[in-house]
Amino acid sequence: MSKINDIVNYLQKENVDAAWITTPLNIYYFTGYRSEPHERLFALLIQSNGETVLFCPKMEVEEVKQSPYEGKIIGYLDTENPFDLYQQSFKQILIESEHLTVKRQRELTNAFQIEHYGDIDQVIKDLRNIKSIDEIKKIKHAANLADKCIEIGVAYLKEGISEREVVNHIENEIKKYGVNEMSFDTMVLFGDHAASPHGVPGNRKLQKNELVLFDLGVIYEHYCSDMTRTVQFGTPSKEALDIYNIVLDAEESAIAAIRPGVKLKDIDKIARDIIDNAGYGQYFPHRLGHGLGLEEHEYQDVSSTNDNILEAGMVITIEPGIYVPGVAGVRIEDDILVTENGCEILTHYTK
Repeated sequence: MSKINDIVNYLQKENVDAAWITTPLNIYYFTGYRSEPHERLFALLIQSNGETVLFCPKMEVEEVKQSPYEGKIIGYLDTENPFDLYQQSFKQILIESEHLTVKRQRELTNAFQIEHYGDIDQVIKDLRNIKSIDEIKKIKHAANLADKCIEIGVAYLKEGISEREVVNHIENEIKKYGVNEMSFDTMVLFGDHAASPHGVPGNRKLQKNELVLFDLGVIYEHYCSDMTRTVQFGTPSKEALDIYNIVLDAEESAIAAIRPGVKLKDIDKIARDIIDNAGYGQYFPHRLGHGLGLEEHEYQDVSSTNDNILEAGMVITIEPGIYVPGVAGVRIEDDILVTENGCEILTHYTK
């Protein structure tokens, strides 16, 4: 697989023996096989000579054989030590330092007589940062399904209904469109409850003349969408509507500036300046957005500290917000593909 070859080429360039990959989503990225092994060892060994070894519970071996992965498979019983089934030694190996536990690293050292460790985290992030045509196709479909979720939720709004009821309705109805899993816990917040950016839907009842915030996404063939809409139920207060229009201006202005070569921090600044100049800067407490793909939050972040530049093939979110306690919370979020000449908005529900 070409993605494995990218790692092999990097290992050869850096004169490193192997890479040890243990994040399930990264293993899927390189092999096409996804598993959630819980406490069991699940790891992909990529060697500089091009050989690969996938360590997995024995009960998963047949499924691995049905996947696109073509390398060696070490299937082990719960009563076996998987390292006893594969004998090898490496002078230097690269690991996911953000994921590998100290306990696992000690086992790795003893099993492979490793002398030196390095990090493979950023190399994988850089690969995943630029999406392939197939990945983009899947994210687009996930975005279309997120649009459908908002449509379902808005149509279900009525006075006296609870946030939790709306959440349950969305997640039940979207299953009719083949969705088995949401990207994250669906958020539906009414009125001033939306002033908590990460509020938890509960028994709050919908009242006339307030805003409703939806934040949700779905997973389609392992790829995520993530979108937010804030909609009117009746006629909210003038301040609430003013806040909405400020957030909309910030979001649309930031999106209009997206194109290859622009710094991510400059995109954040465009939206943040609009909100600051309107007098609500203290009520915008989070970054402007983040990367999107196999995870709903992945590299890179769209923030004031990120000097990296936008590149064609990146997929990011843009989601400014203003949250005024006791008044309203407004966030508007879209999924954006960076193209060769600008960008494409992948989420389309009306704003």
